[in-house]
Amino acid sequence: MRQPIIDEEIKCPISGTANWTEVRQFNLMFATELGSVSGESSTIYLRPETAQGIFVNFLNVQKSARMKIPFGIAQTGKAFRNEIVARQFIFRMREFEQMEMQFFVRPGTEMEWYTTWKDKRIAWHRALGPPTENYRFHDHIKLAHYANAACDIEFKFPMGFKELEGIHSRTDFDLRSHEQHSGRKLQNLTPETNESYVPYVVETSVGLDRMFLAVLSSAYQEEKLENGEDRVVLRIPAPLAPVKVTVMPLIKKDGLPEKAREIIDLLKLSHNRQHDEKDSIGKRYRRQDAIGTPYCITVDHDSLTDHKVTIRDRDTMLQERVAISDLDRIVSEKVDLKLLLKQL
Repeated sequence: MRQPIIDEEIKCPISGTANWTEVRQFNLMFATELGSVSGESSTIYLRPETAQGIFVNFLNVQKSARMKIPFGIAQTGKAFRNEIVARQFIFRMREFEQMEMQFFVRPGTEMEWYTTWKDKRIAWHRALGPPTENYRFHDHIKLAHYANAACDIEFKFPMGFKELEGIHSRTDFDLRSHEQHSGRKLQNLTPETNESYVPYVVETSVGLDRMFLAVLSSAYQEEKLENGEDRVVLRIPAPLAPVKVTVMPLIKKDGLPEKAREIIDLLKLSHNRQHDEKDSIGKRYRRQDAIGTPYCITVDHDSLTDHKVTIRDRDTMLQERVAISDLDRIVSEKVDLKLLLKQL
């Protein structure tokens, strides 16, 4: 490889120099040793993707779960890639989390399902809250040898549009390859027609770390309020927020902390909640806005007699007086994951 470069006097198109290094092989996968005794160990490689575990278990899942084509197998797992430069916070790492689904279909229907999953996956991402213009499709012109269609869902990160999720029509390459090398049939049998075939696969693969970064970076906002104050708010969708609700006694006496504790006990089995009684109520609101808590509940002196509290919305800052007995239902309706799923 190096000699033709020297003979043809090939130069770098950017710098114009020909100061090339020796041709070297890059280690794209992480190697380690299996075995406790030195000299008797075997070299193994950490997986660069999570998909192949699904393919080798295709028949086990199909038979044990009694699935019929079309159906999908999804999983979340760690993958490892020997990146030359890990950079841009958690966008590119050497150890990362992947969420993948392999959707098995009848040959000839893969393009229809490919389009379907493109629509469903972009709908899911948009349901998470970021502006629609922060997403775009990038269709692949040059395809991998196993694919007949591929695209990326790209997101506008702080460093520009970058890949968030890949959607690929992988044909029957994976199952057929495992079938050939294992000597075991990985085919689907249609009882009605007694037809046997190797299913095609439509894959969706999203980086969990990248999706976290996308949600977090789009949720962070700095606002100027009408009274001239500044507010930092993390507009994480309520179903994804780590803390769903914070209970705040107006002051730390007169029985208000005890009433707040009663409300915390009411909510503790349903929601991740906090108790905050330090500083003024305004500072406490700002503190919860900054960590993305969707709702704050304030206990005041009237709560001791009318058994009502004030619930405040993080995004609108609107406050509403509600009965304590209705709190569990009200909060559940506001933070339920169904709110996202209904948008699909």
